[in-house]
Amino acid sequence: MVPVIALVGRPNVGKSTLFNRLTKSRDAIVAEYAGLTRDRQYGEAKWQGRTYIVIDTGGLTGDEEGIDAKMAEQSLQAMEEADAVMFIVDARVGMTPGDQMIAEHVRKLNKRYFLVANKVDSIDPDLARAEFSPLGLGDALPIAAAHGRGVSYMLEQALGSFPKDAAEQDEAEQEGEGAEQVAEGEELKRIPGPSDKDGIKIAIIGRPNVGKSTLVNRMLGEERVIVYDQAGTTRDSIYIPFERGEEKYTLIDTAGVRRRGKIFEAVEKFSVVKTLQAIQDANVVIFVMDAREGVVEHDLNLLGFVLDSGRALVIALNKWDGMEPGERDYVKTELERRLFFVDFADIHFISAKHGTGVGNLYKSVQSSFQSAVTRWPTSRLTQILEDAVREHQPPMVAGRRIKLRYAHLGGANPPIIVIHGNQVDAVPKSYSRYLENTYRRVLRLVGTPIRIEYKGGENPYEGKKNTLTDRQVNKKRRLMSHHKKAEKKRRDKKR
Repeated sequence: MVPVIALVGRPNVGKSTLFNRLTKSRDAIVAEYAGLTRDRQYGEAKWQGRTYIVIDTGGLTGDEEGIDAKMAEQSLQAMEEADAVMFIVDARVGMTPGDQMIAEHVRKLNKRYFLVANKVDSIDPDLARAEFSPLGLGDALPIAAAHGRGVSYMLEQALGSFPKDAAEQDEAEQEGEGAEQVAEGEELKRIPGPSDKDGIKIAIIGRPNVGKSTLVNRMLGEERVIVYDQAGTTRDSIYIPFERGEEKYTLIDTAGVRRRGKIFEAVEKFSVVKTLQAIQDANVVIFVMDAREGVVEHDLNLLGFVLDSGRALVIALNKWDGMEPGERDYVKTELERRLFFVDFADIHFISAKHGTGVGNLYKSVQSSFQSAVTRWPTSRLTQILEDAVREHQPPMVAGRRIKLRYAHLGGANPPIIVIHGNQVDAVPKSYSRYLENTYRRVLRLVGTPIRIEYKGGENPYEGKKNTLTDRQVNKKRRLMSHHKKAEKKRRDKKR
């Protein structure tokens, strides 16, 4: 089993900085802002042939209320899941009553634990050890997570007793080499995060407080992320791998995106960037809207970004329960009127709180993903093009008909269809939409945008210089002169 290490401590002691250091990533948002991390953040890392999982958690204070209480539950759950707990304290601030409260809870755990004194870059490590000795958790391991100081020794103490990965052990035995040495402060090799092996990556996006985290928990069947009646509860993009019906998925819970004029905190700006990155990283996007608010202008802006990214799309109207029949009819009319540009996407009316309609999302996710990544041979795409041109020819340009010769696949997720021909720069947008709709209908594509690209034929003589010799030029001139004289004689004879 891969060992799991949980990072716990008070707010702003450097847990997220250490998390990024261990995973060699920037997955966790880091800022001089207490209480920034809220949900559990998982990452994979490797040290001296040992793969392990590290969990970043929100800060604990001991007097949590409201949303802070939800954060504390996430941190306590992480400690229950972990094989070892790293209790991070701030060496600059010194021991606090909050540290004593956390230490008391850590001592009661039937798990290995390590006291880690962070931010010792400007402090004597011996003083840091003495400062936190009353906590009764043994000698503190001094580190500076921001610079990597002491991290290797900390990992040696925490992971030294765990066995190496099987593949690493075999390789070491074959080559007769010892354990890999990591220099003090050296970055650890990053293990890739969610990838194709983790199945379909699904990003849950939408405006704040539309029920994204509630939907994530409902799809997972557990309280995996914090749900609270406050806009902006989720601040980071949380990757959650899981299986359903022997199919692998990775859910990405994202922060709500507000209009630019409504964003004032720097932390929220980072959250928006994380959300946009999650869209780019996903295979399928589930766009969540509040059915009771209907389609608002900012929803259209977010949908435009999803279209630009080319990701497959499924739309979920949340909070559908409890609405009157007249309200539902109005919402459906508005959807048809305002979302005409994403008419290829499946629309589901759900209640994430009660689970109504949530299971139907998976079928649309599967079909959208298959449509986005399926590959077709050139002969098939060319035949569809020929049939489309035969039924409706391209327009004339400067007295000449646009000619489209053949098509092939240029990419997937989204499908890119490259069409070769003449005068392709003059193909109007209306005809491109006609071709797009034809391919969508014939190939039975759902939930994914299609991109049509054109490539024109090149003139083989363009850019080539005249290579005729002087003798050939003179001969050509004599022939032209002879023809002119002969033509003149014929005209004179007719007169």
